[in-house]
Amino acid sequence: VQLQASGGGLVQAGGSLRLSCVASGRTFNNYAMGWFRQAPGKEREFVSAISWNGDSTYYADSVKGRFTISRDNVKNTVYVQMNSLKPEDTAVYYCAARRSRSGVYARAYSYDYWGQGTLVTVSS
Repeated sequence: VQLQASGGGLVQAGGSLRLSCVASGRTFNNYAMGWFRQAPGKEREFVSAISWNGDSTYYADSVKGRFTISRDNVKNTVYVQMNSLKPEDTAVYYCAARRSRSGVYARAYSYDYWGQGTLVTVSS
């Protein structure tokens, strides 16, 4: 499956952005999806995950209550709505897919496919 992330940009602290990730090449609803991020000089870290049908979601503590993950299996797209952004949210955000119809996954090694990343910069 090919993944194309978009929606990144420059935003002031306290602002909002919505990232999108469009999947192609396979049946999207056979895949659990996740978002990860990597800040300069840091390791890639988990942000959020969603099950194949959207019934289960999971968030990193650092974004819980501020970010919301969702998916539209008709549009083959997964989203993350990011509110109350902080400078520490600055990173390249990646979407990822794992062929699974059960569960949500927080480990990067659990995912089979990755998008190219979209840069989010939050200014103070």
